[in-house]
Amino acid sequence: MAWNEPGKGDRDPWSGGGDQPPDLDEVFKRAKERLSSLFGGGGSGGSSSSGGSGSILWIVGALALGWTIIDSPYVIKEGQRGVVLRFGEHVDTMQPGFNLAWPRPISRVYRVDVSQVRSTEDQAQMLTRDENIVNLDFAIQFRVKDAYQFLFRVRDPEMTVLQASESSIRQIVGTSDMDYVLRDGRAQIAADSLQLLQDLLDFYEAGVEIVGFNLQDVRPPTQVKEAFDDAIKAREDEERYKNEAQAYANGEIPVARGHGARIRQEAEGYKASVIARAEGEAQRFDLLREQYALAPDVTRQRLFLETIESVLDGSSKVLLDVDGSGNLTYLPLDKIMSSEGRTIPSGPQRGESTTMSQSGLDSVRDSSRRQREGRG
Repeated sequence: MAWNEPGKGDRDPWSGGGDQPPDLDEVFKRAKERLSSLFGGGGSGGSSSSGGSGSILWIVGALALGWTIIDSPYVIKEGQRGVVLRFGEHVDTMQPGFNLAWPRPISRVYRVDVSQVRSTEDQAQMLTRDENIVNLDFAIQFRVKDAYQFLFRVRDPEMTVLQASESSIRQIVGTSDMDYVLRDGRAQIAADSLQLLQDLLDFYEAGVEIVGFNLQDVRPPTQVKEAFDDAIKAREDEERYKNEAQAYANGEIPVARGHGARIRQEAEGYKASVIARAEGEAQRFDLLREQYALAPDVTRQRLFLETIESVLDGSSKVLLDVDGSGNLTYLPLDKIMSSEGRTIPSGPQRGESTTMSQSGLDSVRDSSRRQREGRG
């Protein structure tokens, strides 16, 4: 308002009266009264203050009930677990389904996926028992076994698994030779490392289950790779030669066994024939001895003639010795046989026998008998 307003004279704008605005205390008082009337208060003084406090309590209670209804239910999905903390203390682990808990900030629920398979990889240089160095690349697969332990027992579960796995495999490799680690022992080393790692994590209460431990690569250091490749080639050649030798042996041994069996059978047959022939000769000799005991002269003469006959059986010439003369009688049996239609070769061949007719043999025997009678 201007100091010198026309028609009203000079007036001081800071003085009261007229159109002066209300005092600030009055404004605050009116606002307080309206707020009290809003919460159900009436009148003034003590009754108004008591009604306002009761209304505030009802409003706070309604808000708390609504918050409890909204924040208490929890739906845990399949494959999850809910870790419940009440004032920071673990009181329960929720299973899949509908669950209830005190609302925040009284309780807090942490959901943990226990079905997911987590993995981590690492590589390291390790010293073997025979003081050689090998480079190993390995991978670990794991999942949550205990949700509470996984969240609160260790600070970094994945790092704990990685460090524990390196410690486990280092212990196994440190008790094995380099050749075993690089060639035949990879599967067994992985299995032993998995078992040792699981025991170590259970001791730490990490809440982790190891589902896989794989040695992806095992190799010597690059500084000795060429020498190692030569050693590997030599071992491969050794195995190849062994396989070739085994194949040759598998082919030769059955043949040799068959040949040996045939020789044994032939020997058994020869043995049986020799024994049978010897037994037959012995029986024949026994029979001959009995005849000789009965008629010595006749038996002796018969044996002599049979022997001479067997000796000269293959000859085409017969020589007769006549007592009292120095001449030998020659019988041309070949010509005699030729006149009868049989041809006798001039001399027998080894292994061959010459036959003559019964008449020629009779004539030879007659001539021999006549000569013996003339000598007599």
